[in-house]
Amino acid sequence: MPLTARFPLLPYLFACLFGLLALGGVWYGLGKPVLLPDAASATHKLQCASYTPFDKDQSPFDQPFKLRLERVDADLALLAQRFECIRTYSMTGLEAIPQLARKHGLKVMFGAWVNANPVDTDKEIRALIATANANPDITRAVIVGNEVLLRKEVTGDHLAELIRQVKSQVQVPVTYADVWDFWLQHPQIEPQVDFLTIHLLPYWEDEPRGIDDALAHVGEIRQVFGKRFAPKDVLIGETGWPSEGRQRETALPSPVNEARFIRGFVAMAEQQGWHYNLIEAFDQPWKRASEGAVGGYWGLYDANRHDKGVLEGPVSNLSLWPQWLGIGVLLFAITLVLAGPVRGVRAGIALPLLAALGAACLGLWGELVRVNSRFVEEWVWALLLAGLNLLVLAHGALAMAQRSGWRERLFVWLEARAGWWVMAAGFAAAVSMLALVFDPRYRSFPSAALVLPAVVYLLRPVPVARAEVALLTFIVGAGIAPQLYIEGLSSQQALVWALVSAGMVAALWRCLRVRQA
Repeated sequence: MPLTARFPLLPYLFACLFGLLALGGVWYGLGKPVLLPDAASATHKLQCASYTPFDKDQSPFDQPFKLRLERVDADLALLAQRFECIRTYSMTGLEAIPQLARKHGLKVMFGAWVNANPVDTDKEIRALIATANANPDITRAVIVGNEVLLRKEVTGDHLAELIRQVKSQVQVPVTYADVWDFWLQHPQIEPQVDFLTIHLLPYWEDEPRGIDDALAHVGEIRQVFGKRFAPKDVLIGETGWPSEGRQRETALPSPVNEARFIRGFVAMAEQQGWHYNLIEAFDQPWKRASEGAVGGYWGLYDANRHDKGVLEGPVSNLSLWPQWLGIGVLLFAITLVLAGPVRGVRAGIALPLLAALGAACLGLWGELVRVNSRFVEEWVWALLLAGLNLLVLAHGALAMAQRSGWRERLFVWLEARAGWWVMAAGFAAAVSMLALVFDPRYRSFPSAALVLPAVVYLLRPVPVARAEVALLTFIVGAGIAPQLYIEGLSSQQALVWALVSAGMVAALWRCLRVRQA
């Protein structure tokens, strides 16, 4: 007699154990601490960091903007432990910065925000000149404009005139800050400045650089500029790496990659004797509205001023992994209890695996939503997809169960509406694919939200409304190749999304075939 016939619970128990171990492996694999050489310590301060004095619920678009002095005071006290100076980007509303910087022993590179509005620009320029002249003891330099040529808000000639105006009225070094290649495109700027301030952000390059190549790229550009513009100094005015957000080709945001880049850069810069400013001191949630999720996660500290482990100590890609594991185990157990007794050995093996897959996908989706969602609409969309996954998980689990009573009634209800769950999953996949093909730069990949529906309805297709689902199938399938072309085959996130999309296409096609039968 086969062992499984004598001990029918044995395969089920082994599958449960395997499912739990897989869950633990997923979350520990994501969250395990990584040891890297430290970049800073209590006795070794770094040079400079970008500072914008916005609390987590503030943005520069607040009208009127009100500086929270207690917050800025606490911020500068924290930064003074690690840095010698800060860099600011605007003069408006920041009148208290000089006094607080002096209080905490920080130097400042003051920046004037130059834009297409001549009235605003003039106000910023006048405030920059007045502040530099009133605070020469803490002013390391003044920066006339930030990436204004990149934004195409003023011409190079007009910017050069603004720089000359400031330089004639202050006694401190004067510079301008922009992405490195805009210095090459506008040669009339260099003669006007005391030193060049270049931005080197490998993640945002037109050809993004992965973490393994990023430092070499930064070093190469810095050496080229150092030789080309000698004897003028070159300040690396912005460099850093995002801790969260979507992948761009080989450039993958993560806390570990942020720490690898920052620590490696600091070591290289200090060995070479380069001047630098890291971007940025604190995560800025308001940037997510214009740059996607990645825009809010360039800080050395998070928006709550908690240390992200970027500069020293072990660093984890997912510090909340124990909590997500606990939630996953709870959902795993609830799924098994919901299903109850199963139909035979095959179902006894499949059910725990389905429960583990559902728990992992919902947890990964929850973490992605926590990091990425910015607006009410995005939260609603995320919650709807989470609800869809729960319905699909319950439907798939009950399909394998020996149903009776309330379980049978629940299954009948879910089964009668299964075509709607399939259509909802296909609609979400189609909308996401269209966004990733036609507006991909700031879009995150929703792979975790669609794996479970694709697997469940690929293995157990259900009848659907033919015309609508056929259109959705075509949209998702037709977008796979363009999406991969845009993102590049080197992007793991794009490859995973392509696989999930292919699985969704296969599931939708099988459901269409059931309809035809």
